Amino acid sequence: MRALITGITGQDGSYLAEFLLRKGYEVHGLIRRSSQFNTSRIDHLYKDPHIEASRLKLHHADLTDGSRIVSLIQRIEPVEIYNLAAQSHVRVSFDEPEYTGLVTGLGTTRVLEALRISRVAAKYYQASSSEMFGATPPPQSETTEFYPRSPYGAAKVYSYWMTRNYREAYDLFAVNGILFNHESPRRGETFVTRKISRAVARIKIGKQEKLYLGNLEAKRDWGFAPEYVEAMWLMLQHEIPLDFVIATGTSYSVEQFLDAAFSSVDLDWSKYVEFDSNYSRPTEVDSLIGDATKAKSILGWKSSVNPLELAGLMVDSDLKLLKEPHLKVADANVNYWKI
Repeated sequence: MRALITGITGQDGSYLAEFLLRKGYEVHGLIRRSSQFNTSRIDHLYKDPHIEASRLKLHHADLTDGSRIVSLIQRIEPVEIYNLAAQSHVRVSFDEPEYTGLVTGLGTTRVLEALRISRVAAKYYQASSSEMFGATPPPQSETTEFYPRSPYGAAKVYSYWMTRNYREAYDLFAVNGILFNHESPRRGETFVTRKISRAVARIKIGKQEKLYLGNLEAKRDWGFAPEYVEAMWLMLQHEIPLDFVIATGTSYSVEQFLDAAFSSVDLDWSKYVEFDSNYSRPTEVDSLIGDATKAKSILGWKSSVNPLELAGLMVDSDLKLLKEPHLKVADANVNYWKI
């Protein structure tokens, strides 16, 4: 079995590669050419490609280059394609709306069109987002109306409908996984949960004094990323292509996550946190709570990690990274897989 992952160096891509390798897949990942290495999340999986037993292979490519994607799909001939690549930072999407649309939106069309042109019989997974719901009141399910409140959310709505269009127009096995916020110790350091956990660890050992944040009242449905990539795989194993919401069904504010993170090391967050308007969004999404009933009944999937437990887990990982500088982010994590 051969899988192709765009965005393999990100949080979800690294966990998905790990999961698929454990399942016996040969995994191919697309990475952007850079003058610096940006593969820290998958270094523990990578082996010299000259070694015959190596099952993780990396290819330079970019979602802005459609011809390159076509040639790679034709050469690799994957049975599954997971499109996880995107400009995925919501706040940054307000500063770079055109780039966000180019990569997060049109990038999806390029992958779908490459799949159509190549005639490779691969199943396709599109990473959709709860940000598509935006201002629509919770709980949000597969039938909830979209009302995006950011360029990122709007680009994801475009990608969602393009995936549906290619499925219906060209009979592709193409699905949307509408994933609500999912976090882990491998989350990027500019995302609020990891920003919090990293700051807590640094404050605890005396390397930082203050943490500056934006809106603390926003409520999110936070899950655990390794569990969510398993849901991606389950969607492509189902006999017919269907779209699914993946979520915990719980709701916690940024302040509650913050309190749990600081409490895990016996600190009072109010002594260290200050508001910075630079981190506020022009249009805010107040509350996202997912209804994953469909995924539970059809795929047998459900979450098991509580968001407040996740906060402590992330702080623990960041403390290990600070105390043992030789460790990489993946090395500081425990073995999460249930299989």
